[in-house]
Amino acid sequence: MNVNADNLANVETTRTQAGGPYKRKEIIFGAVGDSSFPHVLSGLTEQSPGVQVVGIVESQTPPRKVLNPSHPDADAQGFVLMPDINPLIEMVDMISATRAYEANVTAIQSWKSMTTKALELGR
Repeated sequence: MNVNADNLANVETTRTQAGGPYKRKEIIFGAVGDSSFPHVLSGLTEQSPGVQVVGIVESQTPPRKVLNPSHPDADAQGFVLMPDINPLIEMVDMISATRAYEANVTAIQSWKSMTTKALELGR
């Protein structure tokens, strides 16, 4: 969500310290642990299977050219290079991340409830 927030905050940034417009950041995910069904079922994995952030990279898409001759960063023809960020896509990604987090919290709460009930049955 932090990466999405950074992208949304810089949707109009035309000049960065590196020079040129802000470049959209993208997250690279990677698998953690052995997620094969037999290993997960038998509990043989030392680490719970899941996903982790492998890295955050800058997008390689070229910036958009927008005609705005009055902008201080406009070139001789009046075009300004703007970040290629679609706020709608960033918001959908942010909502997806929120829903995934909520689903994980619900799953953990269900597991805790079932474990508690199982312990109560053992009495």
